[in-house]
Amino acid sequence: MIKRVIAATTILASFIASSAVAWETRGGGSSFVAPILDKWAAEYGAKTGNHVAYESVGSGAGIAMIKKAQVDFGATDMPLTPNELAKFGLMQFPLVIGGVVPVVNVPRVKSGDLHFTGPVLADIFLGRITRWDDPALRELNPDLKLPAANISVIHRTDGSGTTFNFANYLSKVSPEWRTKIGEGAVVEWPIGYGAKGNEGVAALVGQLGNAISYVEYAYAVKNNLAFGLVRNSAGRFISPAAKSFQKAADQADWKGSRDFYLIMTNSAEADAYPIAATAFVLMERRPHNPEGARAARDFFRWSLKNGRSAAEELNYVPLPADLVQQIENYWKDDLGG
Repeated sequence: MIKRVIAATTILASFIASSAVAWETRGGGSSFVAPILDKWAAEYGAKTGNHVAYESVGSGAGIAMIKKAQVDFGATDMPLTPNELAKFGLMQFPLVIGGVVPVVNVPRVKSGDLHFTGPVLADIFLGRITRWDDPALRELNPDLKLPAANISVIHRTDGSGTTFNFANYLSKVSPEWRTKIGEGAVVEWPIGYGAKGNEGVAALVGQLGNAISYVEYAYAVKNNLAFGLVRNSAGRFISPAAKSFQKAADQADWKGSRDFYLIMTNSAEADAYPIAATAFVLMERRPHNPEGARAARDFFRWSLKNGRSAAEELNYVPLPADLVQQIENYWKDDLGG
């Protein structure tokens, strides 16, 4: 009889194990954050058996998808205002910090060789500076032999948080840019070739001679693209790196923000990279798919706690412990813990 009970228990346990379904959650949006989300999802899946499906479709699409409840979470590098979040029944929280960098494909120019100021970058993307041997560029780069060639400008065509942060920065440093173009996930580019996603822009820059564009730093590194140095508000030409992104993040007042609405471009910190940016997650306050929302929250909790080294390997800045705790408290208020 004892043997029969043990056998029956073993069969029941085997049946329960075989019929258990791993959690799955779906998200979409920012290509800025796609490299680290992909890495985290792979590591999280290996540890837990749970699946995270993420579509790198741009921040604008990610915002639209979560507003329509087509995904369990959206990702964006353009934070939504508290009023817009309330209007659509959404919440948001930061995930990682990175940077947007100007990248070029110019003969004999390597990463760090080219120096830019914000106003000069604005003039290039406005179409006021059209050649690499323009006097403004020669003055900033007296030791470089810049070609007598037209500049091929490349920009994003999709709704993009990377575009938002780049345009936001240019709006802060160029009155003409602020007046004529402004900021947003989509702007009216006066010139240039278009490409979709950080992936598409990086690929086109690599193919097109004498090109310039802007991408999230991880894409510049991954695609071996030469990046330029941008002069910050303290007058220093700062190399993009986790350390200089962190300097910008050090000035961020997250505790004073509502719904984590904060933009950190053009920091006053002397050693800060001037186009630092934050990737945010958007979720419904009252989820249409409670199980998917719980799975997403479990994934992000795991990632924020266990994914710091992976973020650093991909040149992102992981969030400090006090900010992670602030996010946990925010979840308790909005999702019940």
